[in-house]
Amino acid sequence: MDKVSKTDEEWRAELNPMEFAVLREAATERAFTGELLGEHRTGVFSCRACGAELFRSDTKFESHCGWPSFYQPQEGDAVTLIEDRSHGMVRTEVRCARCDSHLGHVFDDAPQTPTGDRFCINSVSLRFAPQE
Repeated sequence: MDKVSKTDEEWRAELNPMEFAVLREAATERAFTGELLGEHRTGVFSCRACGAELFRSDTKFESHCGWPSFYQPQEGDAVTLIEDRSHGMVRTEVRCARCDSHLGHVFDDAPQTPTGDRFCINSVSLRFAPQE
């Protein structure tokens, strides 16, 4: 997988203001507002910025946290995890491994899943392609 590297100007030309704020500046969309929160069809969730496949629908679950939640990313190195000490707390940030875009955070508070993890991902960070 080839890495994608662009300037802020190039990203701004490709992304709308909300997409840029979330993907490139690590903002967070408001809870329960994302277009993919209720997406239950079979398919693939990819990075909105670069198109890298990140999550499959069979790992998506209802966590009731307000953002699409997955218990694991695509196998391999689809995402990178980075310690995030912003906002006076310690969390683990999830980024696209291909273009380094902010996706959301991962928490180990989902005992109902096979991994125990909850990848809490902004809808605006993703594109969904239904399986045909």
